[in-house]
Amino acid sequence: MKILSGNSNRALTEAICAYLNLPLTRAAVKRFSDMEIFVEIHENIRGEDVFVIQSTSYPANDHLMELLVMMDALKRSSARRITAVVPYFGYARQDRKSGPRTPISAKLVANLMTTAGADRVLTIDLHAGQIQGFFDIPTDNLYAAPVFVKDIQDRFQDTGDITIVSPDVGGVVRARAIAQRIDSDLAIIDKRRERAGVSEVMNIIGDVRGKRCLLIDDIVDSAGTLCNAAEALMKAGATSVSAYVTHGVLSGQAVQRVTNSPLQELVTTDTITATDAVKAAHNIRQVTMAPLMAEAIRRVSEEKSVSSLFY
Repeated sequence: MKILSGNSNRALTEAICAYLNLPLTRAAVKRFSDMEIFVEIHENIRGEDVFVIQSTSYPANDHLMELLVMMDALKRSSARRITAVVPYFGYARQDRKSGPRTPISAKLVANLMTTAGADRVLTIDLHAGQIQGFFDIPTDNLYAAPVFVKDIQDRFQDTGDITIVSPDVGGVVRARAIAQRIDSDLAIIDKRRERAGVSEVMNIIGDVRGKRCLLIDDIVDSAGTLCNAAEALMKAGATSVSAYVTHGVLSGQAVQRVTNSPLQELVTTDTITATDAVKAAHNIRQVTMAPLMAEAIRRVSEEKSVSSLFY
């Protein structure tokens, strides 16, 4: 088994390699002066089972192109099997036609990855589970829930007054899974999104008065939804509001928005490398997905069950 890293999240790759007690495959992912990407692998990978770890986070197009070029290099070097490990799958929010004459970019990216040489895909908390069907190759969608549940149990010794909150109707399944694991109540926020990146809280379904609320979501980008939800929950009588979100995109003024919000804490995973602003924020914290991902990679390589990681 060989593990190859792009430039998007090298720290996570190194943590995975440390867990598996494997060296990182020596390779160069460079740019020409006009920003063309060039990849050169400095080890023999003929007949090897190769895992390419690369989040397609900001700058999304550069990191996606890096992934495609790396897989093409591996395919032309006679790798036996290429698994694209994409902790954060960019373009996942474009999983359907949102209006007339609009693309389904998630399907396009799936086609590009398959054409570039991926034999298998491993990702975490897809924005929509049905994106797995966009691929005509085996796709494993891991969940951050076990990592979040452990962190919640470590941080909150008594979970009796905790209510898990889904910030929208689409995330109810994700929030319910965590609520069942820690045996807590569930609330739902009914929101209306007038346009991309702008949301308005309409109603809270469930009783949150006197409760410590934990918002659960898959992506935090502009953080408008989370901050609006936190304000609405506090107005409804919650004693505190924290959030657990898998992918911390946190673009634009998101970090400042979170810092100035009623959110006691925002916990994200390291599927996306933390920026300096995120590291400096007093109420944003990262938990690592490296052990879970490393175990999944090991099981894929050894042809063992991956789904048993979540039971």
